[in-house]
Amino acid sequence: MADDNGDNLPPGFRFYPTDEELVVHFLHRKSDLLPFHPDVIPDLDVLPYNPWELQGKAMSEGSKWYYYSRRMQSRVTDSGYWKPMGMDEPIISSSSKKVVGLKRYFVFHIGEPPSGAWTGWIMHEYRLPDSGSSSRSGSKKKGHPKLDYEKWVICKVYKQQNDDDDGDDGTQLSCLDEVFLSMDDLDEISLPS
Repeated sequence: MADDNGDNLPPGFRFYPTDEELVVHFLHRKSDLLPFHPDVIPDLDVLPYNPWELQGKAMSEGSKWYYYSRRMQSRVTDSGYWKPMGMDEPIISSSSKKVVGLKRYFVFHIGEPPSGAWTGWIMHEYRLPDSGSSSRSGSKKKGHPKLDYEKWVICKVYKQQNDDDDGDDGTQLSCLDEVFLSMDDLDEISLPS
C-alpha cells in the first residue's frame, strides 16, 4: 500500500493523473485483474473513515487523496455522510471519443442525513460504465466468480480551498481567465488614447 508521502513513486515524480488516466490506466486494469506499476493507489473501505482521517491511509499528492474502494449505495461514516451532487459525468477517451468511465461528485456533511452540515470536503468517484466488456466478464470465468471486480471505484478526496458559500466548484482560474471575466462590463474599460 502506498503511504501518504508517495514513496512508491520515483524521486521527482508527482501523481497528477487526468480523469481519463485514472479510469483507463488504473480502474480498467484493476477491474480486469491486470498488473500495473507502480502500484500506488491502495484499497480502502471508505465507510469507517471520515475524510480528514485519510492522511497516511490513502495515496496523497498535495492535498488530494486517492484510493480504490468498492462501489456502495450507503456512504455513511461515524461523523456524517457523503451526499451525491448532480448526475454522472461521462469521461470520454481522447483517442477513440468513446465513454470510458463515469465521474460523480459527493460532498461530505457532518450529522445525520438529510440535514447534515456542509464541510467543504469533496469526493470525485470514478467508475466504469455499467455495460460490461468481454474482458471483464472473461476475468470472472477464470476462477474469480465470488468477487465482482466491476464494482471497484477510484475516489479522489480533497478539501475545497475556498470555504465561501459563493458556489465555487474548486476550479482554479488562470490570470487570463480572471482578466477576461472581469471585463464583463465594457463601459468600465478605458482604452489609452
